[in-house]
Amino acid sequence: MEIKVDDLRGPEVAALLEEHLRSMHETSPPESVHALDLDGLRKPEITFWSAWIDGDLAGCGAIKELDPRHGELKSMRTATPHLRKGVARAILNHIIGEAKRRGYTRLSLETGSMEAFLPAVRLYESFGFRECGPFANYTDDPYSKYMTMELR
Repeated sequence: MEIKVDDLRGPEVAALLEEHLRSMHETSPPESVHALDLDGLRKPEITFWSAWIDGDLAGCGAIKELDPRHGELKSMRTATPHLRKGVARAILNHIIGEAKRRGYTRLSLETGSMEAFLPAVRLYESFGFRECGPFANYTDDPYSKYMTMELR
């Protein structure tokens, strides 16, 4: 698997992100969807990675710098044909490594609180993320689960 910084111009990435947004809107009320579109992911404080297996887009993930010590995990998604192949684990491991290289002391995320998000929550917990309160510009939301981990 090759994980690389992506400029978000490829049609495969656009299609995967469209699928991601569509899925978020199918499982969450509109006001509780915090996934970013292509323009949102092109902001200078966000770095976006894509993962490729034999020339096929396998997944993606991003990190948003909240401040010089705190990053937010964004847009984690595995392409359907690559589910249960370790793609999300590899991307998450890559992003955590980058957060440490940047000197972040904390990495946080927002995900859904519904049953459909349980596999993601279990993945995050396996890396050491623990539930926390809202951070950055988030507010209490019964459809959101906030998680954070300290980086050493």
